[in-house]
Amino acid sequence: MTPEDKLVPEDKNINNDKKTTENNPLPESQGRRNALKALATTPVLGALAYGVYKKQKYEKSLRDVGDVFKLSSETPGIPPLKADGQRIRIGVIGYGGRGKYLLRAAGFATPQHLQGWIDDAKKNKRDMRYKDFKEQEDLNIEFAAICDIFDTFAEEGMAAGANINREGVGGKMGPAPKRYRHYQELLADKDIDAVIIATPDHWHSTMVMDAAKAGKHVYVEKPLSWTVPETYMVRQVVKDTGIVFQLGHQGRQIDSYRKAKEIIDKGLLGPITLVEVCTNRNDPNGAWVYDLHPDASPQTIDWKQYEGNPERIKEYMDYMTKYNLLKYVGPEPRDQFSKERFFRWRCWWDYSTGLSGDLLTHEYDAINQLMGVGIPHSATSSGGVYFFKDGRTVPDVLQTTFEFPDKNMTMLYSATLASNRNRGKVIMGHDASMEVGDTLTVKIDSASTRYKEKLEKGIIKPDVPFYTYVPGKNNVDAITSATEMYFAQRGLLYSYLGGKRYDTTFLHVREWLEAIRDRNKKPSCDIDAAFEEAITAHMGTRAYLEGRTMYWDRDKEEIVRGELN
Repeated sequence: MTPEDKLVPEDKNINNDKKTTENNPLPESQGRRNALKALATTPVLGALAYGVYKKQKYEKSLRDVGDVFKLSSETPGIPPLKADGQRIRIGVIGYGGRGKYLLRAAGFATPQHLQGWIDDAKKNKRDMRYKDFKEQEDLNIEFAAICDIFDTFAEEGMAAGANINREGVGGKMGPAPKRYRHYQELLADKDIDAVIIATPDHWHSTMVMDAAKAGKHVYVEKPLSWTVPETYMVRQVVKDTGIVFQLGHQGRQIDSYRKAKEIIDKGLLGPITLVEVCTNRNDPNGAWVYDLHPDASPQTIDWKQYEGNPERIKEYMDYMTKYNLLKYVGPEPRDQFSKERFFRWRCWWDYSTGLSGDLLTHEYDAINQLMGVGIPHSATSSGGVYFFKDGRTVPDVLQTTFEFPDKNMTMLYSATLASNRNRGKVIMGHDASMEVGDTLTVKIDSASTRYKEKLEKGIIKPDVPFYTYVPGKNNVDAITSATEMYFAQRGLLYSYLGGKRYDTTFLHVREWLEAIRDRNKKPSCDIDAAFEEAITAHMGTRAYLEGRTMYWDRDKEEIVRGELN
């Protein structure tokens, strides 16, 4: 039997049967715990189905459901790097929180950061972060140049780039990347092949377009765009220049999503009519109240450059003015230096795309990856600033309903930054529902048509776990913050391929680099997927700001406003 075919008999807590199984002398609840424990510590990718069968041998269980629920036994891996592939020289624009993570995923970190991991591993033998990083595959790239408008971040980026041996404090360093004060100067460097852009939202599309025109391949953090007009422009420029483009949705690399897509494509859930996705966090960091760096000042930050591209600012102000939304602008003048707005920029529409662009896009992109839903027909939003009364203009509670009538489906996005209540990504079909994150669980619906006969015979019990896919994860105690736990539960930190744990961002950057080396390969989150993501997020944002439903005219490719509420 393959791991995907292996079924564990019904749990005594479900049917109150306290007998032991025929093949397992342990009490079943203990046996299940042991099975899960073994799975968690074994580097094998597998599936575990449990909790739904009468006491019978595995083989008979398989015969009982194999005609209605059968999945492949494929174990995905990653292809080797292109032999004798081009060594790619990378420039980095933006070395803040996400920029640091992206470069660590690519193999570069400061000695100080790695020393922290080394020290933590001495205290906790299960903390494998430094070991994993040290053994991470060399992507055959050179961190050649960096631009950050905050001097301290730029200096940290230079130290990370020079740490070619991945050592802690006192290790042997290599040459440091060249520092540029303005991103246009970096783009003018003819020795740079590609750029990683990890700036605030209001700079994304401008920098992508400038980089593409300069002949640089681009990996940019989500979302694609800050304003609606630039969304069309950046798509056109990327297509016209032919650069290799990847949007930073590392969820495209999650193993459980691959299995979820197979389940959907085989119709095992039946017709899907409702999808619920969410964001739940309950700490200041999760609500973007990041630390204010003590080195930050008008002398160490190029505030003029931070303000934004004048054309983009005009697009933003024209929209906010035309639709009487000036209450959401500011309140401080854009040219006034502010530590809060520099480090906590996600809290203000002046620089941010809010919950829609920052966190909803992860959830939407996952569903688009699984189901190919494309841009929704309509979006309706509500919410407000209900908890973090700190001067922010971006809501900390948001609900958005997306309608896909051509798919006979609705997607609900629900978010609060003041509650940790765990809510998963749930896909609801007529025959079964599926919750997807770092694991995957299927429950059969009591009124299912597909599984009706098995339900009536008692072979399948409804509304309890029927099939669970648990990649071979371990060392989860290396997660150190509530925000990291949030992303880990959604599978956005790690994926398990070929029995090995990988950083999903590493896999996503690796895929982009290989597409640069081999033009027959296509990045999984290319400019077309990025355009769909951006328009969807903008529809949700405009629906919130204007207080009315937004519609998508597919033929004209434009957002159309409904009547005011």
